[in-house]
Amino acid sequence: MLTVRPAAQRGHFDFGWLDTSHSFSFGNYQDPAHDQFRTLRVLNEDRVQPGQGFGSHGHRDMEILTWVLSGTLAHEDSAGNLGTLVPGDAQRMTAGTGIRHSEFNGSSKETVHFLQIWVLPERAGLKPAYDQKNFPLADRTNRYTLLASHDGRDGSLQWHQDVDLRTTVLEGGRALDLPLQPGRAAWVQVASGRVEVNGTALAAGDGAALTDEDRVALLALETAEVLVFDLA
Repeated sequence: MLTVRPAAQRGHFDFGWLDTSHSFSFGNYQDPAHDQFRTLRVLNEDRVQPGQGFGSHGHRDMEILTWVLSGTLAHEDSAGNLGTLVPGDAQRMTAGTGIRHSEFNGSSKETVHFLQIWVLPERAGLKPAYDQKNFPLADRTNRYTLLASHDGRDGSLQWHQDVDLRTTVLEGGRALDLPLQPGRAAWVQVASGRVEVNGTALAAGDGAALTDEDRVALLALETAEVLVFDLA
């Protein structure tokens, strides 16, 4: 079964400095019908204006991954980690027993556009941790790249949950097929462009939950960037 989460039906707020859309309940947007999908708890699409950002704030017991689509994002946290993310950079943070962090647009001219992803950890009370890695566009074009996994295989970031997060930039007319093991499910998020997912058309910002399916079949209707979560 494939259930579409249209971009226009997400929770949406425009604060001037921040334009944000929430696929699942978050902050002031609470929707019991869309609280989470398995262990995928938060999937926010954010656009932050130049020179603006999120001041220092705290999190606990969450695996947080940030994926930059365009622009520059600067990170600082209470563990002393500093980082600047550009497109192709993924940042993983284990909030664990507690961590404070801030994110700001690192450009004075360009809006930064990114996805913030929260996954529920396999257990509470983990030690806070931080990691960042670049995944070159050439390695993501017309094939999957594993961004994050439970075991950190294939050069992916390691997080504390049985979720494989893959991404691809698929050129128009190209197709990719990802088998799903019995009992697993998938969430597909279109970051840009248009694709068909198991025969259903999706556009930028759209998501889809796949349950009781044996594969994720992508066909690019135009060049598209797509993230696929393979969840236990």
